Amino acid sequence: MKIKFLLIGTSLSFLPQSAFAQCVATQDCETLGYTETTCNGGKGVKCPFGNKWACLSTEESVCKKNGFRYDCSNYAGGDGDTCGGKYKRCSCNSGYKWSGSTCIKEACSSAYQYTCKGAGYDAGSGTPCGGKYITCKCSSGYTWKNGLCQKDKGEAIGDLYYCNGRVVAVKTSDMDFYIAMNDLGDMNWGNAYCSTQNYTFCGELKGTLPTEEQLHIIYRRKSKLNPLLSENGGSELGGDWYWSSTPDGNGDTPIAFLMSDSRTSNGEDLYNSNNVWPVLVDY
Repeated sequence: MKIKFLLIGTSLSFLPQSAFAQCVATQDCETLGYTETTCNGGKGVKCPFGNKWACLSTEESVCKKNGFRYDCSNYAGGDGDTCGGKYKRCSCNSGYKWSGSTCIKEACSSAYQYTCKGAGYDAGSGTPCGGKYITCKCSSGYTWKNGLCQKDKGEAIGDLYYCNGRVVAVKTSDMDFYIAMNDLGDMNWGNAYCSTQNYTFCGELKGTLPTEEQLHIIYRRKSKLNPLLSENGGSELGGDWYWSSTPDGNGDTPIAFLMSDSRTSNGEDLYNSNNVWPVLVDY
């Protein structure tokens, strides 16, 4: 027995010292699982070798461990799934972006320069940055041009005048004014004047009552104007009497013009009924 015991003791003396190190208990708290500095309500076990704790799992701790840390109450809302009323990230208000832990002011390019507010503006177009837009949507009667909502004056192309893609007036190449697509019917001179002043060609572009000279020009170009009118949805000029804005020689009453043979009527009674054809001069 003594020999056997001595042999065992001798054999142990030849083992490497590292084998003994494996049998010594570690005193590293974090390695042992004590990773928290404190536990909510003290619910946990304190490391016997230091000030770290191993806490009992709660919904809050599980959510936090999985990245659900933000309640997003100070932002535009939560983004994605929620856990325990918290989110992994928040949705930011316009002009801000999520940095990974908070919403920070977004750096906008110089293209975002329009607030899209004021007369003629309807709203911003696209997604804003810092409360501004790259382009704006304009109200009816306005067109976005050169960074502004400008009053829509239509577009003159040759002998045709367009508004939103529709022909609203015509002329011949040697005329410096356009005529409307239709007359406004017959009425007294007071109503004729008001009707042409309120007649809209495009947006806020108003018409006027033609002068005697303009009616003479229309008469001389009638054979060329009528095809332009009929081809674009208008009514052809007839042979009716038309009111002019030109007063007679005494300056008391306006001159009326007969479109069938270019006769004029001086001293026309203001209460007589004649036809009205608006013209577009400033365009």
